[in-house]
Amino acid sequence: MSESIKESISHLETVADERGVTGSLDMKEPNVDPNHPQNWSTAAKLCTYLTVCFYTFLGNVNGSNFTVATQAVIKEFHVSQTQAGELVCFNVFLLGLGNVFWVPLMRVVGKRPVYLLSMLSLAMMNVWSSRASSYGELLASRILSGFASAAADATVPAVVSDMIPPQDRGHYLMFFHLALTAGLFIGPLINAYLVQEEDWRWMCYFLAIATAATFVIAIFTVRETTYLQKNAFAPKRKTWQWMSLTVGYNPDASFFRTVSDIVCNVAYPQLLWAAFAIGISVGWNIVVQLTASRTFTAPPYNWPAGSLGLLSLSGFIGSVLAFWLGGRLIDIISTRYTNRQGGPRLPEYRLPAIVIPGVIGPSGILIFGLCIAHQTHWIGAAFGYAMQAFGVAAISNVAVTYSLDCYRPITGEALVVIFTVRNTIGMLLSLYAADWIQRQGPAPVFGEMMAIQVASILLAIPLFIWGKRLRAVTSRYGPMKRFQDQVES
Repeated sequence: MSESIKESISHLETVADERGVTGSLDMKEPNVDPNHPQNWSTAAKLCTYLTVCFYTFLGNVNGSNFTVATQAVIKEFHVSQTQAGELVCFNVFLLGLGNVFWVPLMRVVGKRPVYLLSMLSLAMMNVWSSRASSYGELLASRILSGFASAAADATVPAVVSDMIPPQDRGHYLMFFHLALTAGLFIGPLINAYLVQEEDWRWMCYFLAIATAATFVIAIFTVRETTYLQKNAFAPKRKTWQWMSLTVGYNPDASFFRTVSDIVCNVAYPQLLWAAFAIGISVGWNIVVQLTASRTFTAPPYNWPAGSLGLLSLSGFIGSVLAFWLGGRLIDIISTRYTNRQGGPRLPEYRLPAIVIPGVIGPSGILIFGLCIAHQTHWIGAAFGYAMQAFGVAAISNVAVTYSLDCYRPITGEALVVIFTVRNTIGMLLSLYAADWIQRQGPAPVFGEMMAIQVASILLAIPLFIWGKRLRAVTSRYGPMKRFQDQVES
């Protein structure tokens, strides 16, 4: 056997071990090892997961903070509207692209060291941002802060996959998406009042302090969820042993092989659909936020920054309402389809849950755009904002859960593709949305946005009908082929 084949099988064994897979993609007998993450106490699981989710919240606050400070930046550094927008767009881009580094590193050293290093880095980058004396220095610090916070993104569903059995993953993943959307909607509220009462630098001070505090807490609460079969049935670890940074270290894992897998995953249609469905939803949310910032701080509204932050509460309310529909309902529908068919639980059984947010989300986009175009009372725009946020949270969770089930052995690598495409779309919209709206007007633009989002959601229909055949085809190439070959041998 050649060295390259040995490396491939070693890598796939590593990934399979992390999922508890031993010769089958679905574990037929539960693992009774007390050190296995799925056998931890509920308290241990929640301490780990909620700490990581709070870091996800902070990471997305970091990405959205300068949406409410564009005018302050323009005034202080004498830059254009486009340059001020670059503080958001390049941060968002690195928030996705940074996973190309963090996920492979996670495969080698484990998840706990990655989270702690990322938290410490994000706190330091925000200290730098708060002390920036020029626009170039501020832009550099924002780019690096986006890279640092990327570890709170694509790695988190892999933690859920490690700890939670399939029938409950949709519900638990909704906590992650609630934290993500809370960062997008509650973050602007916090930052708007900091800008109004102090200045934009206090946004960075706040994030530096909050992230540093989370780092200290994570030292004691975040356990290593990577589970390797070679460590099976070792004596039950004590609390202090879980604080080690080497529990998840695997010398057989390959950083560069994981990077290669990430690149190859672009050839999987299911991942591309999830990437564009989520990317369009999140991208439209960025357009809504930037449009709201420009519209409501100008005549005839003339809102202060704090009131602009309050508008984002409507988005948070929408995402909270999506908590059950986008979480537990996915599991209920999947379970009922499984029982009705009398066979294994298929990923496609989760897709029907996208119907309701697929109607509400695009409708909210149109309502918001029409209200902005005709300068109606703010309540109409707030209502549309809430509907759009509902769609962001629920659609994202359905798509991520579906992808996780399709490519369970390579969850982390698959989600890097999804989140990189998502954030690339967000970056492009941050740069060009203003010109798009200025050229065509808000009503036509938001109508086109609604049509694009509906089209992306309708692509779930062929996946639901032919998804099983498509997965059989995609198992013949890329990382899944190597995994399938290993299982068969």
